[in-house]
Amino acid sequence: MATSKLMSMADAVSRWVPDGSSIALGTTLETAIPFAAGHELMRQGKKGLTLIGPISDILFDQLIGAGCVQRVQAAWVGNVITGVGYNFRRAVEEQRIVVEDHSNLTVSLALQAGAMGVTFLPCRTALGSDLYMTNPGLKTVVCPFTGQKHAAVAAIVPDVAIVHVQRSDVFGSAHAWGNMGISREACMASRHIILTAEEIVSTELITRDPNRILTPGFKVSAVVHAPWGAHPSPMPGCYNRDHAVFIDYQKQSRTPELFASWTEKWIHTVSSIHEYVACIGNACSRLSITHHDITEPVDYGY
Repeated sequence: MATSKLMSMADAVSRWVPDGSSIALGTTLETAIPFAAGHELMRQGKKGLTLIGPISDILFDQLIGAGCVQRVQAAWVGNVITGVGYNFRRAVEEQRIVVEDHSNLTVSLALQAGAMGVTFLPCRTALGSDLYMTNPGLKTVVCPFTGQKHAAVAAIVPDVAIVHVQRSDVFGSAHAWGNMGISREACMASRHIILTAEEIVSTELITRDPNRILTPGFKVSAVVHAPWGAHPSPMPGCYNRDHAVFIDYQKQSRTPELFASWTEKWIHTVSSIHEYVACIGNACSRLSITHHDITEPVDYGY
């Protein structure tokens, strides 16, 4: 009989993300960023982390500012609305973190290679770029069939992928929709998966729409009920982006002292996602989706 994988955010992070872990985060680019999980990493004071992602937004910047991060493997780190990520910039300038630069394509291929169990995948777009300057996972190879040059992108196999979804059952079978980014690649490549979900639903509901299932449930290590767990990023079908938070964060991270105050307010004095929702208050009604555009039903009859 299947065993429930439902647990608190604190337990999931404590059990499945030890210090020194490599973590795939923000795999849907600008939507569904698992902020609640990232804040729990900060709350528990995780150290020596490697962050893996495409357009990774202010969650990476927050984790770097909290001293959690040793290495970044990403295509971009910053604030999607205002541009600069001050904590990231300070850490790079002071050589406190190692940065392995990727394009969105190369980080996708690296995770796809990890998911396939191969050591690398080829591409052509990285040829001639300066990604080679910081990324030891890029090599130039010659195709054995055509003699043409390709960039070989080394596989990335994260210790854990943390992905926020619209709904999941307690066994790890989850539905996700909207921009999927590289979520499936990250999940299939990773040794463990933590799913944070807006809603916990029955297995019957999940299996009625099998094409929408993100990843096989048996690969999932933990399921966390985390309504508003992607705020301030948007969650398709649930809530819009909270632009004000991104603008305020730009101001509140300008100096280490300001960031320390921000961290005290939003991390250390907030013990759970449920307390966080209470703190953001009226934002929930302001951001909640009011115009619903339901997809057409499909027929799985036999």
